[in-house]
Amino acid sequence: MGWRLGVDIGGTFTDVAVINEDTGAIAVTKTSTTPRDFAAGVIAALETAMGEQAVDAAGVHLLSHATTVVTNALLEEKGARTALIASRGFRDLLELRRSARSELYNLFQDPPSVLVPRHRRFEITERVDAQGEVVTPLAEDEIDAIIASLKEQQVEAVAVALMFSFLNDAHEKILGERLRAALPGIPVFLSAEVLPEVREFERTSTTAVCAYVGPILASYLERLEQATQGLKLPALHVMGSSGGVVDVAEALKMPASAVESGPAAGVIAAAFVGRQLDEPNLLTFDMGGTTAKASLIRDGHIEVTAEYEVGSGANVSRWLHGTGHPIRVPVIDLAEVSAGGGSIAWIDAGGALRVGPQSAGAEPGPVCYGQGGEQPTVTDCNMTLGYLNPEYFLGGKLKVDAAAARSVIEEKLATPMRQTAVEAAAGVIDVVNHNMAEALRIVSVERGHDPREFALVAFGGGGPVHAASLAAALDIARVIIPPIPGGFSALGLVATDLQRNYGRTCYERLDSADLARMAAIFADMEAAGEAMLVEAGVAAEQRELLRFADVRYARQAYELTIPVDPGALGPDHLERLAQAFHTRHRETYGHDNPDEPIQIVNLRLSAVGHLEGLQLKPGANAGGTLAEARIGDRPAHFSGHGLLDCPVFDRTRLPIDDVLTGPAIVEASDTTLVVPPGWRVTPDARGFLIMEAPSQETSHG
Repeated sequence: MGWRLGVDIGGTFTDVAVINEDTGAIAVTKTSTTPRDFAAGVIAALETAMGEQAVDAAGVHLLSHATTVVTNALLEEKGARTALIASRGFRDLLELRRSARSELYNLFQDPPSVLVPRHRRFEITERVDAQGEVVTPLAEDEIDAIIASLKEQQVEAVAVALMFSFLNDAHEKILGERLRAALPGIPVFLSAEVLPEVREFERTSTTAVCAYVGPILASYLERLEQATQGLKLPALHVMGSSGGVVDVAEALKMPASAVESGPAAGVIAAAFVGRQLDEPNLLTFDMGGTTAKASLIRDGHIEVTAEYEVGSGANVSRWLHGTGHPIRVPVIDLAEVSAGGGSIAWIDAGGALRVGPQSAGAEPGPVCYGQGGEQPTVTDCNMTLGYLNPEYFLGGKLKVDAAAARSVIEEKLATPMRQTAVEAAAGVIDVVNHNMAEALRIVSVERGHDPREFALVAFGGGGPVHAASLAAALDIARVIIPPIPGGFSALGLVATDLQRNYGRTCYERLDSADLARMAAIFADMEAAGEAMLVEAGVAAEQRELLRFADVRYARQAYELTIPVDPGALGPDHLERLAQAFHTRHRETYGHDNPDEPIQIVNLRLSAVGHLEGLQLKPGANAGGTLAEARIGDRPAHFSGHGLLDCPVFDRTRLPIDDVLTGPAIVEASDTTLVVPPGWRVTPDARGFLIMEAPSQETSHG
């Protein structure tokens, strides 16, 4: 019997998805996240899951992990003591940044912090020009003094980013060899190895981010890998921000690629669900303990961007330029807001109700958890509104105190606003729903897509609670609740493929491109990708190398990434590339210009090792009636209706293909589905719940 295990660390819970490859059965285990020692929490979660599901370690074929270590190190500014070595005259590149500002008219806006302070930024005499020719040779006699300063300052990592090294990396190689020989045990990241692409600031920033988080990630993964080996589990794989997994060694070559590890896994799982249900157009909504994330899948393809900033503070909006540290790695296009079950509700100085960005997190957590929380959270409000069952939280594994939640809402919110506890809690949910709907608008409306043409996949512990309200706000008629929504991101970890991305700058006008040069660059990247897949043990028939090009009109400054057909490069490839670029430009920006010259900027390659496909099988749904699935009643609050007597159903006992009409609540061990009046829910044979908006007045089910 074969198994796959996926482990996802969330802000409140650590989830383990267990997939039986033979039967298609899926299960999820949730344990409390341990912020003081994430690795210990992961091992405890794995041991619990393997015990509950009787998993034989010898039969585990894939162990994948989504980690928040990189993101946390950047947000909390707790990375390694990093040094930067730049070409003479470019010591302050990280601080000068670009002119982009998230608040154009705020003259007092603080810039993002600088990862490498000025006293640990060094210059070396050398210069390579824009054609890759050496203008000033590398001053090797300056290296010893730099090394002495690095030792004196006890640096833990070094980033090297020299001018135009993406065209000629000879100077970086020499410097890297000397540094690695003189500083054993200290990682040295060369920009020509990390990101051999144009744009000096982004290349330097990406290299600095890798150095800043590299030692932290290495320490964490090495300890975790040793612990999993002690459990006799196979090699550990890490989810990358573009959606594929790689082994630990590959992850440590490019630590910045793990910056959106967890959210990426959720989108991969949603795409997997779309293929199962033949739903190619999906909006994804993932609500966990600290944040809510949204993404878009169009025609079965996940939207990926190479322009991404990871912020340096709790109030950072990650889709705004100028708010954080740019990294030039493929990242699934996500909008993220500080709105999760642990988000704290508060009243500002003007008397307005606010939610977040502060979160109660895993420690102490919401007040109802009874672990020392003192501020009202979204989870406390959902409990007070009747959505959550205090006797069946996490399947009864976590005892919660509904009275304490109601009491803190009355004290901190209701009394100051002269409302009842239910009115105050409903106000909090309205605010947080508005914030989360904004994330969905960003990835749909602001990207030129009509959300009404998409189905909404809702997951995460809190996703199904809020799904119908968010769908109504965007006029989305169809909501999909997958199996194990509370551990859905962990499912994405075992439903993906091995993947590593490569890129190289290659300036070519399309109408006069040097095909031999382009072919040589692709060949180099293909050789590296093939070697990675062989090292990972991927069989030849499961390997795939996908080629892309970053393309723009000649007078533009930014590019669109377009697939390049396989086979020997020829004029027909360039013609199809041009046609595809015009079409993508028109779809993205609303116009194109076939008469404008086209320029290639970067060539890219994705090396993919396909794993055997999974097929979810029927869950534990019974063949009885809705009456038999009904396990009780309780009052619940619905906007526009107030408190209503609401039937409560056990998800595992819902009859397949029978229609349940709201108001209703459907409980499972990992989440709760709130069904507003008039909405209809249909369970299918594969364990999905399909919820549809009311098209006309309907009676209560």
